[in-house]
Amino acid sequence: MASTNHPAGELAITIVERLGAITREDWNALLAPDDSPFLDWDWLHAMEESKSAVRKTGWAPYHMVVRAGPERRIVAACPLYLKSHSMGEFVFDHGWADAAERAGIRYFPKLMVGVPFTPHTGRRFLVAPGVDRPTMVRAIGETLVKLCADNDISSVHVNFCAEDEATELRRVGFLERLGYQYHWVNAGFDSFDDYLNQLKSKRRYAVRHERAALREQGVEVRALVDAEIPDAMFGALYKIYQSTIKKLYWGRQYLTRDFFDLIRDNFKRHLCFVGAWRGDELIAGTINLQKSGVFYGRYWGSFEELRYLHFNVCYYAAIEHCIAQGVQRFEPGAGGEYKWLRGFNPALTRSMHFVAHEGLRKAINNFLLRERREVENWIEQGREQGQLKAPPPSNVETE
Repeated sequence: MASTNHPAGELAITIVERLGAITREDWNALLAPDDSPFLDWDWLHAMEESKSAVRKTGWAPYHMVVRAGPERRIVAACPLYLKSHSMGEFVFDHGWADAAERAGIRYFPKLMVGVPFTPHTGRRFLVAPGVDRPTMVRAIGETLVKLCADNDISSVHVNFCAEDEATELRRVGFLERLGYQYHWVNAGFDSFDDYLNQLKSKRRYAVRHERAALREQGVEVRALVDAEIPDAMFGALYKIYQSTIKKLYWGRQYLTRDFFDLIRDNFKRHLCFVGAWRGDELIAGTINLQKSGVFYGRYWGSFEELRYLHFNVCYYAAIEHCIAQGVQRFEPGAGGEYKWLRGFNPALTRSMHFVAHEGLRKAINNFLLRERREVENWIEQGREQGQLKAPPPSNVETE
């Protein structure tokens, strides 16, 4: 794909095929303090350098960079990938691809703005401080549409984006898709017992039973952050990640061992490993990230199958850690009605989609209108019927 100038002529918008072509300092200078750690240069660079998110795996990097002024300084950017499939995105468009194929419309390759293998909501368009953000988002959106036309690409998808980005992208022809995840919100809890006391009695009893049952099996669960995670443990973290993939017939491995070595060397500052030990033996764990008051659950795995092990490691110990550290929100990832039963409530997610083919665009838009009603109804119902005695704070919809 070729670089382009924005129609206004004041911006030079270019494509770089590896994040290493942009310095860490230039990229990270675009991040806001509350942007997620998944947008950090070190995380995205590790994805590419480790061969996890590259053309061979269906994630060809084509990051967009906006420069302005006589010095052509970087004023905006977005992580952009040319995709040859729909795996690892968590905004599922497989049905759209199937419909396109049946109609004789080529769907792949497509463009995807977002973070590989990571269903978290946040800004996707990074804009330097002091630069007009709506103007930049709109300029990038217009350029993405032009890239589709110039390169005969079927569509561009901006996954798990922020509300202000959705507003600007609608103005340049993108369709909005709503979804939901289950998030836990810290309602000022002082202790894990505080959280338990807010659960309805049936769920409170179940959580206490499940925690006690794991202790009776001789298992201790604890959280390690940053430098507390020994370098020697990262080989085990990789095996934990692999263990779940190997157990699932639909499992697909993207992250390589090199990725874990790179985050060991460059990214411990945002890591939290919640592990389960029997004596000195590590039997399970979950790899998480945390930043700016948000805890992101990611990769779970176990070397043994024990009753209630998953719930204790992935949820109860993580909630206990969040309360102890004053973390305000816990995003455990996609899916899982069982999270709702444990005090997580549905939170709205957004994605934006530009579809070049007029007929396909109309069909997808009709589908999205029907889907939107279902999503909005469940979010309202799920919050009203949640397992917490008190309703969650009004800010459960997050960006």
